[in-house]
Amino acid sequence: MSRPLVAIVGRPNVGKSTLFNRLVGERKALVFDEPGVTRDRNYGQTEAYGKPFDLVDTGGFDPSSGDEMLSAMREQARLAVKSADAILVVVDGRAGLTPTDEVVFAELRTSTQPLFVVANKLDTERLGNDALEFHRLGVDRIYPASAEHGVGLGDLLEDLAAVLPEPEEEEEETGRIKVAIVGRPNAGKSTLVNRLLGEPRVVTSDVPGTTRDAIDTELDLRVTKEDGTEGIKRYTLIDTAGMRRKAQVHWAVEKFGAIKAIQAIERSHITVLMVDATDGFKDQDAKIANIALENGRALIICMNKWDAVEKDDKTHDQLIRKIREERVTLAFAPILFASALTGARAHKLLELVDTVHANWERRVTTSELNRWFEHTLKERPPPLYRNRAVKLYYATQARSRPPTFVLQSNMEPSAFPVTYLRMLENRLRESFPLEGAPVRFHVRQRKSQYKD
Repeated sequence: MSRPLVAIVGRPNVGKSTLFNRLVGERKALVFDEPGVTRDRNYGQTEAYGKPFDLVDTGGFDPSSGDEMLSAMREQARLAVKSADAILVVVDGRAGLTPTDEVVFAELRTSTQPLFVVANKLDTERLGNDALEFHRLGVDRIYPASAEHGVGLGDLLEDLAAVLPEPEEEEEETGRIKVAIVGRPNAGKSTLVNRLLGEPRVVTSDVPGTTRDAIDTELDLRVTKEDGTEGIKRYTLIDTAGMRRKAQVHWAVEKFGAIKAIQAIERSHITVLMVDATDGFKDQDAKIANIALENGRALIICMNKWDAVEKDDKTHDQLIRKIREERVTLAFAPILFASALTGARAHKLLELVDTVHANWERRVTTSELNRWFEHTLKERPPPLYRNRAVKLYYATQARSRPPTFVLQSNMEPSAFPVTYLRMLENRLRESFPLEGAPVRFHVRQRKSQYKD
């Protein structure tokens, strides 16, 4: 589903992050009594009167400031505004209208999106009168509110819901596999896409940050099936901007690109994590991979630039072992060693995509699943929980994409340690082809009038 986007903008320390947290319903943005604390955009999913939307929090928007950080925040906010469907302009109701507010609003007034001026930090009716002076900005309605206390947001959300477009359901094209190519800057993402396409349709450069948005490109390949007939395999390749760790993000445009990359992962079927093999598998690579894992996306790790690595006959196996041991949660992902530049083994990627996609969509029959289940429990029964026997009655597959299994038990989910669930996952993978697909277990406690 493609949701509309709402951006929160305003000068520093007016309560943008507090409003973001209030609307999203959880503390996802840092909040301090110091101007300019929000160094990066934060975004989350929420809804207004049943209409879902994505909410983007920005850094301080202060056009009059010469400070480099505030200047970057301003550019970041401008980028958010550029792609937003509606804009919440937050001002400090207690401080009153400032010249900076007027400059900010003057720049925003040229936008075609609906603008909502939120006079924050006004938590009583008497203080609400202080919002009247903001009519000087030339807007018909001001929304007095207190994001900290949740006061005055009802009317804002009702009017916001009225102007937001309906979420667009993305059409699921039969047989077209959506592949998001993600990774740190300069890992070779665009080069790989061009290699697979067979032509330079995506701009590439040795300069990190060349790709600044997610770019969808369709790839249709004519293939000969096992029965000798011809068919077409259809892919959508999504090239994305490089994702640095936050401490290294300096350009606002990179931050915008990182959000687009995450959104690309969310709408993909398979995520291909491109890793610069000459630089090794870093923590940031693991963080990007875990975004795919959290979203239930199939995952392939591509160690690119393998041709430029000094190696012997043991390097390949040693690197795989190192990644598997240090990144246990990613052990399910196949690792491909390739060179997008020379094309070495790059053609193997689409074969791997086909295999992993089939595993991601796999359904295990109930009879096969419970034969495996009974055999596994016989060898490895659950550990005691608070000195009580833990029983597992049966397993069912609730869904695919990714494969998700429900375990019926006499105990609540907390009775099952992570190590035991990981053992079940490993045993399941040994019995069924699930490489590249994340596996999820949900424990459901059986309600019974009898005590175990």
